[in-house]
Amino acid sequence: MSKVKLAIVYYSSTGTNYQLAQWAAEGGRETGADVQIYKVEELIPDSVIGQNPAMKAHAEAAKDVPVVKPEDIVAADAIIFSTPTRFGNVASQMKQFLDTTGGIWFHGKTVNKVVSAMTSAQNNHGGQEATILSLYTTMYHWGAIVVAPGYTDPVLYAAGGNPYGTSVSVDQNNKIRDDEAAIRAAAVHQAKRVVTVAGWVKNGLQG
Repeated sequence: MSKVKLAIVYYSSTGTNYQLAQWAAEGGRETGADVQIYKVEELIPDSVIGQNPAMKAHAEAAKDVPVVKPEDIVAADAIIFSTPTRFGNVASQMKQFLDTTGGIWFHGKTVNKVVSAMTSAQNNHGGQEATILSLYTTMYHWGAIVVAPGYTDPVLYAAGGNPYGTSVSVDQNNKIRDDEAAIRAAAVHQAKRVVTVAGWVKNGLQG
């Protein structure tokens, strides 16, 4: 059986979704996948980022993370997206990247990619579920196979019980409000589930 190639594609202005991506990467690697984290291109000017300590710190921490390109989606067997909530929708940076995938979609290169998503907001009812569902709408157009965590492991309840994907609330200082260990466990489980299903698809097996 060949290894699953897992791409984790995130956008983060201050680091929360970068942390979710890193936790998902742990789960992917523990399941034997070949994992690569990518960030989407930033749209906020450097001059603005430089004036915000949290944004500046994250930009420095993630400076070596490669910017995702459509061909990285083509090369992957599975993709986990992580984006902050923006009024119940994905961040504009993530949406811009998704809009660049029309070419690979047109040539059928997004079909049967195994996908899942994670998100964050500043409160428990800040649009997390709507954001993930909005992203999944694009995935249906891709012809991708959406693998949500559902309620497939008890760790998901401790992390808030979002069946669509791991979600987290952060405070005004960008600190996770929720049980961080539970969120980490949920992200790890979600990634393991994605890799497992992607393995079935890639290797022609049935679970």
